Amino acid sequence: MVGRFRKPHGLKGEVALFPLTAEGDKVFAVGASLWVVGIDGEVIGGPLEVERSRPYHREWLVKFRGVDERVQLDPFRGQFVGVPASVLSPPADGEVYLHELEGFAVRRPDGSPLGLVSGFYELPGGLTLEIQGPKREFLLPFRKEFVLHVDRDARMMVVEPPEGLVEESE
Repeated sequence: MVGRFRKPHGLKGEVALFPLTAEGDKVFAVGASLWVVGIDGEVIGGPLEVERSRPYHREWLVKFRGVDERVQLDPFRGQFVGVPASVLSPPADGEVYLHELEGFAVRRPDGSPLGLVSGFYELPGGLTLEIQGPKREFLLPFRKEFVLHVDRDARMMVVEPPEGLVEESE
């Protein structure tokens, strides 16, 4: 997913998209194709071809070819837009796509295992990981003070959870 539909802008078919990528100028470029994607990651529409686009505050205003009235965009409000991963630049060292997180091994800095990532939540305070430990699951904010290292190739991350979050008996 590279963006989220916000609301129609004006009366001529433009829509405000909140970018979920640092490559907005690439994925929202004129001629680019975007797919409408539900929260579950399933494609529910498209492709939509970008006719024109421009950055607007923290969002992008995008006009799709053939979409000339705001009512055509109403069903997409709150949905996401996506592109094939091949369109995007690969993640930099220590970065990962969100959809890849499930199944990552989670370890302490000393190498002792804490569990596996079983899901994630986008909460107002930021991304939070759901980790299945040996005795119970726990939630860990995906923040640099807790997530020390991410190894995409090894599908593993090193974390230092806040004191008291993980039972010492685990």
